[in-house]
Amino acid sequence: MSTATTPFTEAAATPAPDHPLTPLTADEITAVKETVSAAGLVTEHVRFVYVGLEEPHKSTVLAFRPGDHLERRARVLLLDRATGAGSDHVVSVTERRILDTVAVDAATDGHVPILDEEFEDIESFLLSSFDWIAAMAARGIDPAKVRAVPLSAGVFGHEDEVGHRIVRVLAFHQEDRADLPWAHPIDGVVAYVDLTEQRVVKVVDEITLPVPAERGEWDAAPHAKPVRTDLKPIEITQPEGPSFSVEGNRITWADWTFRFGFDVREGLTLHQLSFSDDGVERPVVYRASIAEMVVPYADPSPVRYWQNYFDQGEYLFGRYTNSLELGCDCLGEIQYFDVTIADEKGDPRVMKNAICLHEEDYGVLWKHSDMFNGMTETRRSRRLVISFFLTIGNYDYGFYWYLYLDGTIELEAKATGIVFTSAYRGEDGFATEMAPGLGAPFHQHLFSARLDMAVDGNVNTVEEVDAVPEPMGPDNPWGNAFRCRKTTLATEADGQRLADNTKARVWHITNPTKQNRLGRNVGYALHPEGQPVLLADPSSSITARAAFATKHLWVTQYDPAQRYPAGDFVNQHPGQGGLPTFVAGNRNIEGEDLVLWHTFGLTHFPRPEDWPVMPVDYAGFKLKPVGFFDRNPALDVPAGTSKHCCTD
Repeated sequence: MSTATTPFTEAAATPAPDHPLTPLTADEITAVKETVSAAGLVTEHVRFVYVGLEEPHKSTVLAFRPGDHLERRARVLLLDRATGAGSDHVVSVTERRILDTVAVDAATDGHVPILDEEFEDIESFLLSSFDWIAAMAARGIDPAKVRAVPLSAGVFGHEDEVGHRIVRVLAFHQEDRADLPWAHPIDGVVAYVDLTEQRVVKVVDEITLPVPAERGEWDAAPHAKPVRTDLKPIEITQPEGPSFSVEGNRITWADWTFRFGFDVREGLTLHQLSFSDDGVERPVVYRASIAEMVVPYADPSPVRYWQNYFDQGEYLFGRYTNSLELGCDCLGEIQYFDVTIADEKGDPRVMKNAICLHEEDYGVLWKHSDMFNGMTETRRSRRLVISFFLTIGNYDYGFYWYLYLDGTIELEAKATGIVFTSAYRGEDGFATEMAPGLGAPFHQHLFSARLDMAVDGNVNTVEEVDAVPEPMGPDNPWGNAFRCRKTTLATEADGQRLADNTKARVWHITNPTKQNRLGRNVGYALHPEGQPVLLADPSSSITARAAFATKHLWVTQYDPAQRYPAGDFVNQHPGQGGLPTFVAGNRNIEGEDLVLWHTFGLTHFPRPEDWPVMPVDYAGFKLKPVGFFDRNPALDVPAGTSKHCCTD
């Protein structure tokens, strides 16, 4: 796995924070390490798994004014590699003291996330295992040419794993340095490794299957093709510079204002999104993030039934953020932002060009040519884009937040990279044949967006809105009528919903205390894509552990401690963490401070066209104003002046 990071240097130091939501600076991360060390919590075996800003309560942030006292806190997860014990701490950076410490009970709470350092010696553990060496010998494979892929273990009722820090290891053959191991899975065998004991504790050798031989590099035979020369350059320029302005982590563009942050578990986070309506700053979303994702696989074989990864809760995927390059990942007049995180020793580490900000043309915004009054008007749309890309193992993910001139907010997840491979077992199996003898198991990519809504304030209600036909009768004699049916979601039990594209189902988030000029409650609508939720059996282990993915929507009352839809400690957690616990009290959600949790994603039956490198596939959702404004908010967009917009 590639982290694309650079060591911290003094030149990368950031100014002192001037707002409660300013990301932790390098100096603050250093202060966290010094405080934890001074408390005697750091030994030669202890590692910093996670260091992140402990965001203040919403009320504190909203009440903050420049010049107010700032107490800065960090949350810290530690792992003692010698014992496997994890601990959870809240540190006052301001006062240089530890405010809270909780031991993580691995048997009931799960384990803290997996360290990169824990993966580094996996291949040496395999080479020390007699059973593993024998399995390779039976296949005629040189163990020195085997690349180990350690993966999170999940929980499957294996009593000998309770309390132990386990990963499961699949293997791939690599003939030479240029060879792509994903093209050569050594299927039918898996090793179980205890990360604390640093040894292989079990080898399951189900079946000997041929190792696919064809090379998989995109530029090697049989895939290599001459680079085409018929595509002319597309240049995107803004001679007068971009339309956005940046002050610290606060961004203003058109009528939008928001702050951004970065967390190694959630990646890019957006805060306090508001829209200026005739000079009045109207809040829309207090905080938006992708709070979890799970990739469950469909192969039930004895060596692969356990494959499902929580890339955030188990691996902290933000630490694998790519360093972006001008003209490659983003186009146009771009501003990049470095991100400073803590490494596993607790020291600051800078990820250069981690976040990309730019604006781009987006076709027609609105247009009309009228037969009566001669109106001929066209306005072009554009959107502000803030994004980041990461590589975690075989897959690459991009997360793009778009803000539009008409008040729309969109999140687009982009999945690319290389599909996880297996041997192909035939038409009746659970994989697609990608190349001769090479399979790619069926799987899903399911994301959970945490949307802390603030539609014109923190008093919101959610309505489910369906398109329904009107029965024929005296009021509908010709049978052509249909209407929208609105159902208020009153409690957290009511707020667990599935999308239904046959009814054009959306969810309106309204503010019952604010009305538009027509007397209707102002609101925003969540538009889901409505793709399948988790397809695993309801009684399966993965369903218990990824319960958030069984519904497209959950609605909860705001609680700052409820951050992660699968719970705080996902790694080897037995299940029912996160959202099932959050909603157990069945709180009221009418006219409350609400958080929406939206599941979206891809169900992937791989295609041969996805090999050797997968073209980008897309998933996401939109938040669109519905009665939030009194009229089209983009009437003030000027007509285009570019020479490309007209001809003489």
